[in-house]
Amino acid sequence: MHISRVSFARSIGLGLCFASGVSVASATGMEVQAVNLTATPYALLALLLFVLAYIVVILEEFFHLRKSKPVLVVAGIIWILVALAYGAQGDQTTPRVLLEHDLLEYAQLLLFLLAAMTYINTMEERRVFDALRAWLVSRGFSLRALFWMTGLLAFFISPVADNLTTALVMGAVVLAVARDDTKFVSLACINIVVAANAGGAFSPFGDITTLMVWQKGVVSFVEFFDLFIPSLVNWVVPAALMSMAIPAKQPPALAERPVLKNGAFVVIGLFVGTIALAVSFHNFLHLPPMLGMMTGLGVLKLYGYVLRRDEITGAVPHINGPELLDMGSARDDARMMNYYKPRQKPFDIFISMKRAEWDTLLFFYGVILCVGGLGAMGYLAVVSEAIYTGLGATTANILVGLLSAVVDNIPVMFAVLSMNPDMAHGQWLLVTLTAGVGGSLLSIGSAAGVALMGQARGAYTFFAHLKWTPAIALGYAASIWVHLWLNAELF
Repeated sequence: MHISRVSFARSIGLGLCFASGVSVASATGMEVQAVNLTATPYALLALLLFVLAYIVVILEEFFHLRKSKPVLVVAGIIWILVALAYGAQGDQTTPRVLLEHDLLEYAQLLLFLLAAMTYINTMEERRVFDALRAWLVSRGFSLRALFWMTGLLAFFISPVADNLTTALVMGAVVLAVARDDTKFVSLACINIVVAANAGGAFSPFGDITTLMVWQKGVVSFVEFFDLFIPSLVNWVVPAALMSMAIPAKQPPALAERPVLKNGAFVVIGLFVGTIALAVSFHNFLHLPPMLGMMTGLGVLKLYGYVLRRDEITGAVPHINGPELLDMGSARDDARMMNYYKPRQKPFDIFISMKRAEWDTLLFFYGVILCVGGLGAMGYLAVVSEAIYTGLGATTANILVGLLSAVVDNIPVMFAVLSMNPDMAHGQWLLVTLTAGVGGSLLSIGSAAGVALMGQARGAYTFFAHLKWTPAIALGYAASIWVHLWLNAELF
C-alpha cells in the first residue's frame, strides 16, 4: 500500500521549500516561497560554517567539547545569513516563517523525547535495569549463551528504550560476568551495539530518526513492523558469525540479588500506558504524539508525589519475590541507603528530568536549525537532485545508511525528510532501516557504540569493532535484500 497524497502533504516541512516553488503557509495564513540562493556569498559562508561545526562534532572525543555547543552557535549564525540573503532580495518575511516551522517541529520532538527520557531515568532510579542485570549475572549462563542473551535483550529493549541506555545495561552485564576476558567482552559489545541499533529501526520509539519519520506522517505506527524481519536479519547475520569465535566457557554465577525500589513495576506500567496513549493520540485523534507523551509524563509526576510522600514519612515498601532482599523492619538500617534516598532527599521527579540527555536534545535543536537554514538557501534541493534523481532512490537510500556510520544519523534523516524525494513507500521504509542500522558499521557510528567504548575501555575499541565490520556489512546488505524481497509490493 503506497502512502497517500494526504500523508505526503503532512510530511512536508518548511525545509522542503526550495527553488521548486512550493509554497508554505505561516500560522497567520500568509504563504511564503523559498528561492534558490546557493550561489550567494551568504549561502556559501553558511555551508562552510556548518561543515566546520560538524568536523568539531565528529572530533568530540579529541576536543572534549560537547557536540551541542558548536551547532548551537552555528545555527544562530546560519539564520542570520538566511535573513541577510533574503533581505538582499527585499524579502523579510520568508526567513521568519521558515524558522517558526522548524521551531515547531523541534518543540514537538523535544517534548516527546523529554517525556520518554524522564521515564527511562525514573526506571533507572527505581533500579529496574539494575535488577535485570543482577538477574542475568546470577543465572550462570555460558559465555556463548550470554552473548546471545544480551544481544536478544538489546534487540527487544531498544524499541522502547533508547539504544544508549540499552547498550549500557547490557554492557554492564557482560563486564560483571567476564571483565577479564577481553576477547569475549569485545565481541559481546559489538553484538550489543548491532542488536540495539537494529532493534530501534522497527519502532517509532527506538531511535530519534524513526521518531522523526513517524511524527512526519511518512510511515504509520503499524507500518514500522514491516521492518521487523529485515532488522532481525541485520543483527542475526553478524551475531551468528561472531558467536563462532566465542569459546564454550562456563563462568561462575555471581551472587548478586536485585532489589527494586518502591513503585518500580508501577512506573513500568505507566510507561507502557504512556506509549499506548501517544500512539492513540496520533492514530485516532490525529494529534501530535508528543501530547500523549506529555500527558503520560503528568501521570508519572502525580505518581511521583506518592513515592515522595512515602519516602518523606519513612514508609517501608513491601517487596515480594524469593530473589528480592527481605527488607523486614530495616527502616533505619544503614543498608537502606543503598536503595533509598535519605530522609532529607526523597524521590524527586525533577531529578529524573534533569538527568535527560540535554546535550543530545540541544544538539538536535542545532541540527534542525542548521539543516533547515541550508534548506532555506536551496542546498537540499541540489543534493536531492544529485543523489535521488541522479543515482535512483534505492542506491541513494543505501548510501544514506553508509553515511550515517560516519555522520550522526539525525542530520542525515532530517535532510532526507526535508528533501522529500518523490519515492515509493517501500523506499521510505528502506531509508528508515538504513539510517537506523548503518551506524553499526563503525563503533563511532552510534551513541551505543561510543558509550560502550567508554564503559569497556581497553576491550571494546574502534579497531576491535572495525575487524568485524565486514560481517556487520554482510548483515547490512542482507537486511536490505530481505526488505526489497519481503516488502516488494510497497515499491
